[in-house]
Amino acid sequence: MNLTQRFTEALIFAMNLHAKQIRKGTDIPYVSHLLAVASLVLEHGGNEDEAIAALLHDAIEDQAQHNDGAEALRQVIREKFGDNVVEIVDGCSDTSTHPKPPWRERKERYIAHIRVASSSMRLVSAADKLHNARAVLFDYRSLGEDIWSRFNAGKADQLWFYRELVKAFRDAGYSPLVEELDRAVTVLERLANNARMPEADV
Repeated sequence: MNLTQRFTEALIFAMNLHAKQIRKGTDIPYVSHLLAVASLVLEHGGNEDEAIAALLHDAIEDQAQHNDGAEALRQVIREKFGDNVVEIVDGCSDTSTHPKPPWRERKERYIAHIRVASSSMRLVSAADKLHNARAVLFDYRSLGEDIWSRFNAGKADQLWFYRELVKAFRDAGYSPLVEELDRAVTVLERLANNARMPEADV
């Protein structure tokens, strides 16, 4: 599959949209995450719409804090990249309202949605969660328990969320991407719970 000018336009759009953001607790430009997610999507057979959605998967949720920002951006994405991309991005957003509902409520709803979502949404979401889990695991090895302070929810909730994501993705069907997510989450669980077991290669 050859990527077209649409992907280039989406990349520039995403870079401009997230230009001032960094990854939580780091000085890493946020766009690095978007590029990684798009890369995982393409490496696991994704099409151009799915790769574009990967670049934009956080866009609508990030704009929810602004009055009418999420809806306005949704319409821009629809006009530029089409209904299919908007549908995937909406599916990957755990809220588009402000203030956000409670953390646990949002995550439980997101997990339930995975089981009935389109294969395109599950692909982009699994790539997103895999890259996040790998990033947490990488930083945990240097920061230890201090890693959890950068999140809105603590260690127990974060570990619960990642494990439930794996279960939900598996319920929806087998995917090598999800198996990679399971491996990363398993190692993170072992480290976080101080289990004296050999680490798997991640």
